[in-house]
Amino acid sequence: MNTEKRYALSELIVLVALRVAIGWHFMYEGVSKLLQGNWTAYAFLMDSRGWFSGLFRSLAGSPTALAITDQLNMWGLTLIGFALITGTFTKFAKAGAVVLLLFYFAAQPPLMMAEYLLPAEGTYLWVNKNLIEMLAVAVLFVFPTAHIIGVDRLLKKFI
Repeated sequence: MNTEKRYALSELIVLVALRVAIGWHFMYEGVSKLLQGNWTAYAFLMDSRGWFSGLFRSLAGSPTALAITDQLNMWGLTLIGFALITGTFTKFAKAGAVVLLLFYFAAQPPLMMAEYLLPAEGTYLWVNKNLIEMLAVAVLFVFPTAHIIGVDRLLKKFI
């Protein structure tokens, strides 16, 4: 096998692994929230800081908006994750992933002097796990893999 083909195969394997890992993260987060039965984004939204905190707090303050937000979050995470793992409708799944991650980032941006009530996994300044995962999904937009390894390969014959 020549060097160019070996690198192409290695790149494909790493990109598929990245897609599946992000998919697993999304799907697990969604399923775990669904299985809790009483999960809500209320505390996360009320703890919002930064430029859009008024919007996120208003979502938490409206029972109807909060119920819709909770359902969209739980099912969005689950379905996006499943789609990324299986390589099904990945363009839509990646777009959905970017939108969700952008909302998470905007709700609790890693700003100086922003103190959140909910415990954090670390200390961040400008860059946090949501931004990094969003950039990783952007890499998957630039280097798609599901048309080679995924259900999208089968679907492209019909769509």
